[in-house]
Amino acid sequence: MSQGHRRLAAIMYTDMVGYTALGQRNESLSLALVQEQRNLIRPLLKRHYGREVKTMGDAFLVELPSALDAVRCAYDIQRATRELNFSRPVENKLRLRIGVHLGDVVESEGDISGDAVNVASRVEPLADEGGIAITRQVYDHVENKFELQLVSLGVRLLKNVSTPTEVFKIALPWESEAQVAVPRLDSKRVAVLPLANISPDPSDEYFADGMTEELIDKLSQVRELKVIARTSVMSYKKKEKKASEIGKELGVGTLVEGSVRKAGNRVRVSVQLIEAASEEHMWSSSYDKDLSDIFSIQSEIAENVTKELRVRLLESEKQTLQTRPTGNAEAYTLYLKGRYYWNERTRASVGRGMEYLRKAIQADPAMALAYSDLADAYVIAGDHGMMPTSEALAKIEENALIALKIDPSLSQPHAALGFVHERSFRWAEAEKEVRMALRLNPNNVTARHWYALHLFIQGRYQEAISEWRRAMELDPLSLILSANLGYALVRTGQKVEGFQILKSAIEMNDLFPSGHWSLASAYVVEGMRERALEEARRLLAIGGDEYLAFAAGIFAFAGLRDESVAMLEKLSKEMGRSYADPFFVAAVHAALGDEAKALEWLERAVNEKSAGVVYIKIYPLFDSFRGKHKFKELVGKVGLT
Repeated sequence: MSQGHRRLAAIMYTDMVGYTALGQRNESLSLALVQEQRNLIRPLLKRHYGREVKTMGDAFLVELPSALDAVRCAYDIQRATRELNFSRPVENKLRLRIGVHLGDVVESEGDISGDAVNVASRVEPLADEGGIAITRQVYDHVENKFELQLVSLGVRLLKNVSTPTEVFKIALPWESEAQVAVPRLDSKRVAVLPLANISPDPSDEYFADGMTEELIDKLSQVRELKVIARTSVMSYKKKEKKASEIGKELGVGTLVEGSVRKAGNRVRVSVQLIEAASEEHMWSSSYDKDLSDIFSIQSEIAENVTKELRVRLLESEKQTLQTRPTGNAEAYTLYLKGRYYWNERTRASVGRGMEYLRKAIQADPAMALAYSDLADAYVIAGDHGMMPTSEALAKIEENALIALKIDPSLSQPHAALGFVHERSFRWAEAEKEVRMALRLNPNNVTARHWYALHLFIQGRYQEAISEWRRAMELDPLSLILSANLGYALVRTGQKVEGFQILKSAIEMNDLFPSGHWSLASAYVVEGMRERALEEARRLLAIGGDEYLAFAAGIFAFAGLRDESVAMLEKLSKEMGRSYADPFFVAAVHAALGDEAKALEWLERAVNEKSAGVVYIKIYPLFDSFRGKHKFKELVGKVGLT
C-alpha cells in the first residue's frame, strides 16, 4: 500500500482501568497484567481479522475491516476477560474499557492517523469498566446485525474533537448480575463543567473559561441551587470522564457541559444539561450570535437550567439572571482575560490580570465586576507578599467601594472589604462585611472560606471548622480549603482526620505550595521534626526563595540551626530588593530561641500590619511565647485576646 493512503476503517482502542495507579502501588503486578492482556487479546484479533497497529503501554490500537468485525471482537475480548477474572482476587483482575469508531484513516509506514483514531481514543474512557462504547457511525453499520442491545449515552463533546458525537454502549448480557442500587443525587446540586474551547485560536481559552465562570456565578445567585465552585470543576478541564463518575465525585445530581467557539465578533455556544446518575440528557441548545449578545446567551442558559430543575425563581433572582455586567463587548473581553490571568495566582499572572482589568475599566468605567475582580487581585497580591500590605489594602478598599457604588447587590466586594478590615485589625467590621457577602450570595465559596479563616484566627475553632465544611460542600476538590481545614483539625486535636485531609490534598497536587505549608505546620503542632523538615524541603523545591522565611523557621524547629541562620542571612540580603513579611522573619528568630529579636520583628510586623501578623494566635512557631507578657501585649495590639 502506498504511503499516505486514505481509507475507511473500523478503529478499536482498548485501555486498562487504573493502570497508572496500580503501577505506582505494585509495578510488578501491573507489568504482569499488561502481558496477560496481550496474551488474551492477540488471538482474538486474528479471529476477527484485526490488525494490531501498535501498543502504547497498557493500550491497544487496532484496525479491523468492518464495524461489525470490530464490535464482535470487542465483545469477545470483554467476555474472555470476564472469564479470566472469574475466580481471581480483586487486585489481580484484568479490567478493560474499549472504544470503537468508524472513519477515515491515513496509513504511513504501518502506522495510522486521522480523526478516526483520535475519536476512538476519546470514546474509550466513556465506556464502563468492563464495557464497550461505540460511536453513531459504528451504530449505523451494526444496527439490526448485532445480537446485543445498543443503548444511547447521548451526544458528547470529545476532547480535541470539534463536532459533538453521539455515543452508545453495548448492553453486555452479564451486566445485570453486577447492578446495585445507586443512591439518587440531589438534582439541585449542580456542577458547570469547563466549557471546551473549540475556537480556531487556542489563545481564546480565556473566553471559554470565562464563560464557565460566568455561568457558575449566574446559577449561584439562585438560592434553591447549590452550585459547585470554580476550583473544583476546573479540575475536570480537558479530562474525559463519565457523567456518573463526576456526579459521584462532586456529589451532584445535575451537570452542565458544552463548548464555546469564538471567531472574530461571532460566538457559538453549545450546552447541554445532564442527569448525572443516569447520564440522560435533560435539555440541550446551541446559540450562534454576535459577541455583543453573549449576555443574553448566559441568561437564557441559566433560565433553562432552573426551568428544567423546577426551581421557583424569586423576582430578584429573575432580575439577577437578566443583569448585563456591561454593554461594551470589548470591556467584557478584557474583563475575562483579566479574570483568567489573576486566577493563575503567580506574581507575573496577577500583574497581567490587573492590567487587563484596568483596560476593561477604561473601556467601560461603569463595569462593577471589573472593579470587584481588581480588588480580589490585590487581595492575592497583598496576601502572598507580592506587594506591601498597606499598599494592597488601599487598592482593595478603593476598588471594592467603587464596585458597590455601581452595583450594591454584588457579594464579593463585601468579602474584599472584610479582608481589608481584618488586616487593619477591625475584627467586628470584618465579620459584618463577610456575613453581608454571604447573605447576598450563600454560594459564595470565597466569602465562606474567608469567614472560616476569620473565625479560626480569632480562636473560634469549632465555628471555623463548621464553616470550612460548608464551604467544601460547594467546593469539594478545593486544595486550599483542604489545606486550611486539615490544619485546623490537627490544631484542635482531631489529628487522624486532619492529617488524612492534608495528605489527600498533596496527593491530588504535589505541586500545591499551601498544602506542604499546612502539613509542615501541622507536624510542628505535633512536634514531628523530621516530617516537618521534609515538607519544608519540598516547599523550597516547588517555590524556591518565595518560601525561604517559612522554611528557615522549620529548619530551626528541626534543629538545623546553621542552615536556618544561613537562610535568614540570605533573606536579609534579598529584603532590599523584594518585600519579606516581618512576621515570618520573627517566627525564624522564635524557632532559633532568640526571644529579643523575635519580639522586635514581631512588633515591626504589628506596626506595619503585615499580611502574616493576623495569624499570631495560631502560628505554631510562636507557641512557646504565648505565656510571655510582651507577646500577649502584641496580640492585644492586633485586636485579639
